[in-house]
Amino acid sequence: MADIEAIFGGTFDPIHYGHLRSAEALATLTGLNKITLMPNNVPPHRPQPAASPAQRLEMLRCAVAGDPLFAIDDRELHRDEPSRTVDTLRTLRQERGPHQSLAFIIGQDSLLSLNRWYQWRELSKLCHLLVCRRPGYAPQPDCSELQDWLHDRQTEDITRLHQQPAGLVFLAETPLWPVSATDIRQRLRAGLPCNDLLPPDVLRYIAQTGLYRD
Repeated sequence: MADIEAIFGGTFDPIHYGHLRSAEALATLTGLNKITLMPNNVPPHRPQPAASPAQRLEMLRCAVAGDPLFAIDDRELHRDEPSRTVDTLRTLRQERGPHQSLAFIIGQDSLLSLNRWYQWRELSKLCHLLVCRRPGYAPQPDCSELQDWLHDRQTEDITRLHQQPAGLVFLAETPLWPVSATDIRQRLRAGLPCNDLLPPDVLRYIAQTGLYRD
């Protein structure tokens, strides 16, 4: 089977084991050899990150240093305008050509609100969607339009993900990690331990820089 090029976008404020362990499990389930972490600069659907772009990028580097599964693409951090997934994926598709299998990794929470994304219907023309489970979220969307869209594209056949360049949605049975970046920031502000939530080098960087104390 041809390799899938998988992109995992997010704010990563900070990156934590919920991100990393879910991505590792997804790689095992779908045969991914490489996952590219792509931090965004100005997320259109969320408040501004507490950490600066440079700080979030450095935390990513701390988290995945020496891990052959992960790479980092910082192109979105160089934009001043909001990071829109469809624009980035169009650029990646142009770079990779029409035949490369390209996948974008999202959480279940993002899938349920996908119909509120900018030009969301275009996503399936550009890539596959690989969806990781998130605790506390419904298995299927409420929106009938999104339900129909998902029904037409959902697959359990991993081989198809490798053989087709785009167009499919795979709901992965990844482990549920009851951790969020918001909770971690709150714990850090309160001086509570986060050793089981963050890689040691990320914790060390946060301590050295005084991030999330205010």
